[in-house]
Amino acid sequence: MLRRLAALAAVVLVPTLAAPAEAPDTLKKIRDTRAVTIAYRTDALPFSYEDAQQPAGYTVELCKRVVASLEQQLEIERITVKWVAATGQNRLELVKTGQADLECGATTATFSRMELVDFSSAVFVDTTGILARRAPGAKTIGGLQGKKVAVIEGTSNQKALEKALKASRVNATVVLVKSREEGVAALDSGRVNAFASDRVLLLGLGSKVKDPSRYDLLDEDLGMEPYAIALPRGDAAFRLAVNRGLAQIYSSSAIDEIFRRSFGANAKPSRALQLMFALGTYAE
Repeated sequence: MLRRLAALAAVVLVPTLAAPAEAPDTLKKIRDTRAVTIAYRTDALPFSYEDAQQPAGYTVELCKRVVASLEQQLEIERITVKWVAATGQNRLELVKTGQADLECGATTATFSRMELVDFSSAVFVDTTGILARRAPGAKTIGGLQGKKVAVIEGTSNQKALEKALKASRVNATVVLVKSREEGVAALDSGRVNAFASDRVLLLGLGSKVKDPSRYDLLDEDLGMEPYAIALPRGDAAFRLAVNRGLAQIYSSSAIDEIFRRSFGANAKPSRALQLMFALGTYAE
């Protein structure tokens, strides 16, 4: 009798346990609530930061334009944006758990992260770089022999740094920090000799360090960093709508305006970035 009950329970329970999770329908939620929640970094200048206590930066501006496109696509007069401050540690979790519909920062798309969230078309292409305290022979990664190098824990920069040190046979101590501010503080205080991060973000640290003349950006590029907007996993319709919005931006003068506003009036996109814009522009 017990065996029969157990067999019956297995037949009843297996379909329930094996049933796939229902895919999110972010567009429906946005249409019903006329609101979208966007997570943003406060420490990723010039991509995502706070200016006068308001979200600002290159990726933030892109996401604002994407919301404007969503208004047209959904035929909604106005979509209210709810901004949620995020860190390097919780940014993807906010999207994975539904606390944010998009994450607009300086997030590199990787296969391991694609197990947690989906990504839009690329929004920027960068490399991992190293900002080092000036010293004789410290112009290249070889000059870090015996030195301490800070990097934000759990980032693609950490993987790129560790791989580069191993490939160059440089015996340096990797010091893990939780944020860009902590990395800069460690560099300024002398606790570490260098700090590894996205190259363009290191260029933006001039106003963060006490004396920029004491540091050099090393020549090496340690790995490609394709930035993208993090989206709910499995929501193909929402990803399509976001990519349509990005394509509209890339094919118009809006991208030039956003780029100059974020990187300076005389700044020009690299050839790699121009190619990325072209590849992200699909025909209807």
